Amino acid sequence: MLDRVVPTISSLLNARAAGHSLPAGLYIRDDVFEADLDVFFRKHWICIGLECDVPEAGDATVIDIGASSLILLRDDDGQVRVFHNVCRHRGSRILDGGPTIVSKLVCPYHQWTYELTGELVYAPHMGANFDKECRSLKAVNFRAVSGLIYVCLSDNPPDDIDELERVMNERLAPYDIRNTKVGYEKDVVEEGNWKLTLENNRECYHCSANHPELCVSFVDLDFGYDPDSLSPEDKAQADEHLALYAERTRRWEAEGHPSAAVEQLTDCATNFRTQRLIISGAGESQTHDATAASSKLLGTMTRKDLGDTHLWGHNSWKHFMGDHAVVSIVIPLSAGRTLVRTKWLVHKDAVEGVDYDLQKLTDVWIATTDQDSDLVSRSHAGVMDPAYIPGPYSPFSETYLEKFAAWYVDRMHAHGY
Repeated sequence: MLDRVVPTISSLLNARAAGHSLPAGLYIRDDVFEADLDVFFRKHWICIGLECDVPEAGDATVIDIGASSLILLRDDDGQVRVFHNVCRHRGSRILDGGPTIVSKLVCPYHQWTYELTGELVYAPHMGANFDKECRSLKAVNFRAVSGLIYVCLSDNPPDDIDELERVMNERLAPYDIRNTKVGYEKDVVEEGNWKLTLENNRECYHCSANHPELCVSFVDLDFGYDPDSLSPEDKAQADEHLALYAERTRRWEAEGHPSAAVEQLTDCATNFRTQRLIISGAGESQTHDATAASSKLLGTMTRKDLGDTHLWGHNSWKHFMGDHAVVSIVIPLSAGRTLVRTKWLVHKDAVEGVDYDLQKLTDVWIATTDQDSDLVSRSHAGVMDPAYIPGPYSPFSETYLEKFAAWYVDRMHAHGY
């Protein structure tokens, strides 16, 4: 009996048909997972956290990305820094996972000690001629984009993050994300591949049937629909909504609030999309009744009716509203497990129980993330089934999945696969 030939990663990429989901191997194979980590989580810019994760000097937190471990900290001069969590002696991890407070970074193995700026200041028993100058912690390339921390683990990071920075610095300025705090944080491990997590997030085809809480404030028609499938009444309602969207966007922009969609999704390295979305119902925030969860608005915001400034990247999605923001970060754990880390941000001076109710702040996106986690696990179980054949994307409501799949294949080829 002849051994079955295992397709190469390149052949799997080449087998992907336009307008269709990816071949199964690109979701479930361990070698593809390792390639994904190398290409998309080491050689591209990824969002790992926020400046407000380390609000005070000495605050530090550890973020693990595959085999890499990163220290995000604020030094004694108030500057944010990112270092590899690797001692320059024999490679020991310096800090354990999660947040902590430090005055210096001390490796627990042999007590090599570093300033919060990364310089090695103490290395016992290394002799009088030992040169500490060349043993500083390895710094990580990072950009602080209006309070969002993006890193690239490559020595040659893509320079097209400049466009993301230019667009979002203007759009996020009124929210002053640097002066927020994390009101709540929750990790959910989804039993599925990270690309299925991203695909699920980039369409709302599934929203009306699966997200009753989110659909109070979120308009699923905003991300496409087949007009011929609607009843005359629903078609009239959709046309009315599109007209409202055009008028609302025109008015917002005339008032100095950038709102129109900006997309850098194909033929690029740094993948992102942003747009100011209408909030349905009461129109204020993504809560169970669409009214603001916090009475203390973010930054210089004075209005609750400026919608939801959303931002996608290839490992995150974010929603910025007048009263709070929701930031979700995707970290692959294995070919079939993905961490979704969600943070709810409020004004740094907002007081729980006085300015905001924690349950109202969080309940919509806790429910939505749990629902999405179930959908992703169903998708992953399906693509593992021998009966799986890549299916067609909707040309109306899954256009962003097609763009993501095309970008994914293009970037893999660009890096030699």
